[in-house]
Amino acid sequence: MIQELQQILAMNEGERHTYVGQHEVPLLQRMLQHIGDPNSKLRDQLNYRVFIELLASNTFSQEGLKTVSEALISDDLLFLNISGGQTDSVFTRTFTTLWLTGILHVDARLRFIEEDKLTEIFTRSSRYFLQENDVRGFVDEARGWAHSMAHGADLMEAIIRHPKFDFRFAPFILQGLKEAFWKGSVYIDDEEERFAKIIDALISVEFNEEVLIEWVEQTFDKLEAYLYQEGYTPAWFKARTNTLHFMKTLYFTVKFRNKYDKLRGVTSIFIQKWMKM
Repeated sequence: MIQELQQILAMNEGERHTYVGQHEVPLLQRMLQHIGDPNSKLRDQLNYRVFIELLASNTFSQEGLKTVSEALISDDLLFLNISGGQTDSVFTRTFTTLWLTGILHVDARLRFIEEDKLTEIFTRSSRYFLQENDVRGFVDEARGWAHSMAHGADLMEAIIRHPKFDFRFAPFILQGLKEAFWKGSVYIDDEEERFAKIIDALISVEFNEEVLIEWVEQTFDKLEAYLYQEGYTPAWFKARTNTLHFMKTLYFTVKFRNKYDKLRGVTSIFIQKWMKM
């Protein structure tokens, strides 16, 4: 597989179109088999790179991409061993979200995925973002990046910015974002910047400001309720750190947007309150 992918990368655009035209189905099947390979070179530097380059140049057929998108949202890829703790299966899940993000960007332009299939992609992707619990960023030199929550946030942003996004999906995405602060670890790889892009995307589609304000209030309410019931546990301190890091990033994200001033003001009040605790 490594040799085949290296050969594709060495081809010019015309050669790639010819090769994929002749081998698309078996090529995509082999690439899907290695989508979460623990070998970072194969998974990230070769397999994912080839997929994105061929995707960007419209080399894959629309039928091929539709077939791939259906495979990606399956239990065997997007939800593979999702309750299994910190295992190498995270690489399959997180790179599945990257492939889905790329496909949604293309479909936003070309509109080849049927609406019922898009609904299934949006629904299952939102559920994945809520359920993912392996939040490791860089794992080690051999296995490279997992970064599942950042990649999941990228997928949520792609869903929101898709022309067929419906506001009924927003509560599920916002619930997943709120729960992301309570995964038992403090994020150290700039995940909060990717999380903030979810809210920025909602602002760009003019999602209701009052609902976002309510979400901010509920996010801090959860911190307060847990503190009252359980006290100053390590889990609470980690969630507090994640929440404040995110809210500070959100404050400037909204400020730079120069919109939703009320949301920015409420966020500022909560940041000031919780930084004193």
